[in-house]
Amino acid sequence: MEISIIEALPSDAPLIAEGVMAAVGDEICKEFAGENKTLADVNHLFTELAMREDSQYSWQNTRIAIDSNGNRLGICVAYPGSKLYELRKQFIDKANEILDKNIKEGDLPDETDGEEFYLDSLMVLPGYRGMGIGKKLIKDAYKRATLQGLPLGLLVEPENRSARRLYDSLGMKEAGMRPFAGTMMHHLILK
Repeated sequence: MEISIIEALPSDAPLIAEGVMAAVGDEICKEFAGENKTLADVNHLFTELAMREDSQYSWQNTRIAIDSNGNRLGICVAYPGSKLYELRKQFIDKANEILDKNIKEGDLPDETDGEEFYLDSLMVLPGYRGMGIGKKLIKDAYKRATLQGLPLGLLVEPENRSARRLYDSLGMKEAGMRPFAGTMMHHLILK
């Protein structure tokens, strides 16, 4: 199968939201929704953020894997870590509005820093897994990082062994632990 990596469009927002939620995981999404909101509300949040130009989950920070027929196969959301606060502001505002949260900037630990190009979310649709699409998306993100003179960084849950094998196969190295949504995760870097 011939696979290309293209820039996302605003119309890809529902797919981006699906990808972000898959990358974050069901448990964290359910916990984030809380008792009075649903996963549909969380999906609505991420879809709105993906449609914006100024959020970390924006279509402008997303690349899409497609086949020769133009079918969408997976997504990769990545951006310079130096823009985290600027981009995360929209997440905080929309989460407070849509999910009735009361989040302030200081409430969220930094998942990235200005010294890396951050791979925030990666997802390959279920029917296309195991075909090297995730690897192509990561290599594309690494190319974008290199153009900015930055290493590529990401977080991975300690229990996610299949993702860790993929990252290790690409030469990513352990750079410590970082918190994300109340869970300590491995911080990996590709220079």
